[in-house]
Amino acid sequence: MHEEKRRQRDEDFERRIRSVYARAPRVRELDMELRRTMSELIGVALGSDNAQRIEDIQHRNVRLQEERRSEMINAGFPEDYSDEKPMCRKCNDTGYINSKMCECLTRLYKEEQRASLSSLFKLGNERFESFDLSYYDDTPSGDTGLSPRRSMEVVYETCVEYARKFGKKSMNLFFNGAPGLGKTFLSAGIARVVADNGYSVVYDMAASIFAKFEDAKFLRTDNTEKIRDETKRYLECDLLIIDDLGTEMTTAFTISTLYEIINTRLLTGRKTVVNSNLTLNELKRRYTEQIMSRLEGEYQVLTFYGDDIRKKRNML
Repeated sequence: MHEEKRRQRDEDFERRIRSVYARAPRVRELDMELRRTMSELIGVALGSDNAQRIEDIQHRNVRLQEERRSEMINAGFPEDYSDEKPMCRKCNDTGYINSKMCECLTRLYKEEQRASLSSLFKLGNERFESFDLSYYDDTPSGDTGLSPRRSMEVVYETCVEYARKFGKKSMNLFFNGAPGLGKTFLSAGIARVVADNGYSVVYDMAASIFAKFEDAKFLRTDNTEKIRDETKRYLECDLLIIDDLGTEMTTAFTISTLYEIINTRLLTGRKTVVNSNLTLNELKRRYTEQIMSRLEGEYQVLTFYGDDIRKKRNML
């Protein structure tokens, strides 16, 4: 019964909106612009100093709604003819109650973030419960007395605990080890849990991050404002995960950008996870002393052990 009523309501709304768009095409354009204002709000909502931009977007939203009402009346429709009841009665779908973000916008942001993270994950199943320790050799090492499997159990447990208890007092993490040992997989697991717990998470490849900073600095794109918003998110999100550090072309600009990211986030208390196939000694030869002093002094280093599990997986 409930489903049937909802279906009838949706069909009635679609019929009414089609008749409005046919007689008043400008209303369609205004509806698209109104939807864009909500998308813009999601993009800037979690920044630390975006109050003015949020206010500007809200004012634009109000002006668009006023123009929409005028267009409806001029076309001979009651101004509420194509209105639906707001999905959120608390904020009337504006996204804010006074200056505080409404829970509906927070929920929508989480869904958008989850979708964005999922598009970056390589396999789609990067969850802690899918991490299989049986791929790691159980033979003790002659140097440490620990097997790769036991060492990776410690790494795995550390990552699970880190994600579960993530907050302002969390450490920064630095993952290093040969390719194919699970660094990206466990980083993605952390990203999923931390995002689900309501924190803002940005996950990206090192080369992609540096390219966006370069585009923003040298204005190499028509959509400069969007690129600058993205670079700002790298600096201001609660958790930034930099994947595959060391695969980018090392230049004075990338080194300077890496230092800016690491140092800014340390100074503002925001947390970072860095992955690299390079050893600490290899990183020292590539990056500056200032960068390395922060990675070694402010990050918990987790070394990944074993043989390439991707090759083992493909052999099965």
